[in-house]
Amino acid sequence: MSRWTPRVTVATVIPRDDRFLLVEEDRGGPVSVFNQPAGHLEPGERLTEAARRETREETARDVTITDYLGLYIFTAAEGLIFHSHGFIARPGGALATPLDHGILGAHWLCLEEIESLAQEGRLRSPLVLTRIRDYHAGRRFPLSVIHEA
Repeated sequence: MSRWTPRVTVATVIPRDDRFLLVEEDRGGPVSVFNQPAGHLEPGERLTEAARRETREETARDVTITDYLGLYIFTAAEGLIFHSHGFIARPGGALATPLDHGILGAHWLCLEEIESLAQEGRLRSPLVLTRIRDYHAGRRFPLSVIHEA
């Protein structure tokens, strides 16, 4: 018997001076899309490690994970179910590393610019704006709510 397994991902909200660091992705469509630095959990990896790794790979910037934003469950159009762990991070220094394949750039955008991208259908998923709104609403949990053996 086959066991159903959701896809486990991480995404990081990185605020600075009323702006948020988003990555612009080439997904093969007519226009690029925007997302928080995000990606899949690798075997043996801790959630916070995955969030830092994905941010480094997609933005060439190090971060310090400060808080847990929550678990976001999303069903994509093709029926795949994602359990996305949201984090908040403080930005660190730029790294001298190339961006992941398919990442066109990393941009500091204000909420109004992100809302405009949402209206244009250019956010990777509705979770991008949901996570930012949750951040603005003060949603935060200590990292100690995550128990990884």
